Amino acid sequence: MGTVRYLEIAEGLRRAILSGEYPVGARLPSESDLAASWSASRGTVRQAVATLAAEGLIGSSQGARRIVLRHERRHSFGELNSFAQWADGVGHEVRSHFLSRARRPATAEEAERLALAPGTEILAALRLRTLDGEPTMVERTAYADWVAEVVEGLAPDCHSVMDSLAEEAGVVAHYGEHLIDALPAGSEDARLLEIRRGSPLLRQRHVSTTRTGRPIEWSDDRYRAGSVTFSVSNSAVAAPLERHPGTEL
Repeated sequence: MGTVRYLEIAEGLRRAILSGEYPVGARLPSESDLAASWSASRGTVRQAVATLAAEGLIGSSQGARRIVLRHERRHSFGELNSFAQWADGVGHEVRSHFLSRARRPATAEEAERLALAPGTEILAALRLRTLDGEPTMVERTAYADWVAEVVEGLAPDCHSVMDSLAEEAGVVAHYGEHLIDALPAGSEDARLLEIRRGSPLLRQRHVSTTRTGRPIEWSDDRYRAGSVTFSVSNSAVAAPLERHPGTEL
């Protein structure tokens, strides 16, 4: 019950911040005031506040009060969430639409990422994702052969493929590796995202695997500039963010 309660409080505070009720630079009420207004223990409130701090929405001020740092849509890699799961969690309306789904032999890169034999048949899917009614991301995903049939059977406007895989097939993503870079929009991306050809896009490529390390999907997601900010929290003890040489665009 306590876990559900702190998530409920975090969601309420998150919506208040994103709506501008607490502008950037404003201080949140004290833990004791929040505990009283939510009829919760200070420990539960502390968990809720820590959740928002991990998302980068709030930071520490002098003493126990917290200040609002930003209102951006930030997608943190601290937790393994799909685009829809993240958007739902931060209070945005997300819609998705499959533009195409087709079986074909895996490319060399797809076969390597999905740990499949070269030429194995995979399901290639193209989806357009929107946030609050605005075209935000073009998603090109290669689904491994063993989950292809389930993904083929999903509705064109399926909200979350990963949620559906968990519910219908018991397939749950436990690990993810993300590669982030930038590239100019090609003709198809420009048309779908309603931007000029050559406009900058933020690209996130990722592979998701099961608890045993079996790859589920390899995806190339391209975000319209300014639509989403990615965040990575690290420390001197554990730094999960690595830098790799890029290729000239």
